[in-house]
Amino acid sequence: GKKIKSAYPDVRVIYTRETDKFIALNERAAIANRNKADLFISIHCNYIGARNKATGTETYVLGLHRAESNLDVAKRENASILLEDNFEKTYDGFDPYSVEGHIILSMFQNAHLEQSIMLANSVENAFKKLSHLPSRGVKQAGFLVLRETTMPSVLIETGFLSTDADENFLMKTENQ
Repeated sequence: GKKIKSAYPDVRVIYTRETDKFIALNERAAIANRNKADLFISIHCNYIGARNKATGTETYVLGLHRAESNLDVAKRENASILLEDNFEKTYDGFDPYSVEGHIILSMFQNAHLEQSIMLANSVENAFKKLSHLPSRGVKQAGFLVLRETTMPSVLIETGFLSTDADENFLMKTENQ
């Protein structure tokens, strides 16, 4: 967040948390949705039970197998417009439950997926240049934080804490 603020002073960074306090996964996505974020970035360190069996970075986007549930989230988020006075005029007749509304939301979802994939590729390319850890590539998954957001979203795994080399690399401030 600090690096983004430094490089792009006009960008407002909204943290889901700034301490090691647990925040429910759906609340993390809800924070982004409530703040009408343009982008959601979830940063993690990977871990598997077997020591020293996996290494590297990977960046995830929403898996297509979860696209329908993501569309349902977008409908729920947008349904609140129906509670507003004069919503028909304000939103030019948009109804999130209509066939037309479904088509519009599907188009947005596809645009978000394309943007998410572009960002994920950029992240992995940067890891290849800046990190000695191998890139495991861009992957799709149905992670809840990706499924519940209504904007382009990525989940970044910066390395494996269950692997000595990755853990040592990640523990150094300059690598973080």
